[in-house]
Amino acid sequence: MTEEIFNYLLAGMVAMGLLVFISLYFVTAGYGQFHTKQWGWSINNKVGWVLMEAPAFLTMLGIWYASGCQTAAPQIILLGLFMLHYFQRSFIFPFLMSGHSKMPVTIMLSGVTFNIINGIMQGGGLFWFPQESYKQGWDYFTSGIAIIGLIVFFIGMAINLHSDHVIRHLRKPGDTRHYLPKDGMYNFVTSGNYFGELLEWTGFAIVAGSPAAWVFVWWTAANLVPRAHAINKKYRSEFGNEAVGNRKRIIPFIY
Repeated sequence: MTEEIFNYLLAGMVAMGLLVFISLYFVTAGYGQFHTKQWGWSINNKVGWVLMEAPAFLTMLGIWYASGCQTAAPQIILLGLFMLHYFQRSFIFPFLMSGHSKMPVTIMLSGVTFNIINGIMQGGGLFWFPQESYKQGWDYFTSGIAIIGLIVFFIGMAINLHSDHVIRHLRKPGDTRHYLPKDGMYNFVTSGNYFGELLEWTGFAIVAGSPAAWVFVWWTAANLVPRAHAINKKYRSEFGNEAVGNRKRIIPFIY
């Protein structure tokens, strides 16, 4: 792939992200608490999550291995951040899930498609067409902006993991009722896990400093912000405005 084609890919994904962002305010993706039979054939939620998330991990791994940049800094650290998230998301998170939820195959396949493309974008941004500043090697991490990005990334990951923990422990075994999450970041927003993930990738983009990483942030927001809106709306319908209170959708005190 030439750099020109790669840049066209990034531009196309920015435009596609805008369409996704707008459409998800009108059509709520049918997985998780919004799952319905209208989305067609569904498979076990755990299997769906593994199949959907693993391609990002494997695509990035393949591009790194083929690049010949096995220990090059700062790429090796950025690779580690990306792989850390997707290892947890692909091979740990699904098996911590409780219940017997289903995932529509259409949702799973759309996730597979995006994760492969995103793996190409992030791998390309790190190894095919790296930023000029990467030539600093390990000195790259002495800059204030890189340190800030790392801090933001790990704060986001901690919020994401804790928020997932809160969601998993809302119900006792056998209980099928719905509950309003309240601990941790859920004291401020109704989608604490989404805020954590958005913060994670913002931190990653700050460290990477590449257009590809910022396109990923845009796609994360385009997918999660409308869904957070739908979740907030559902909670208010189910539990009432008084119970939800002043909690925002995804960004504390803002939206």
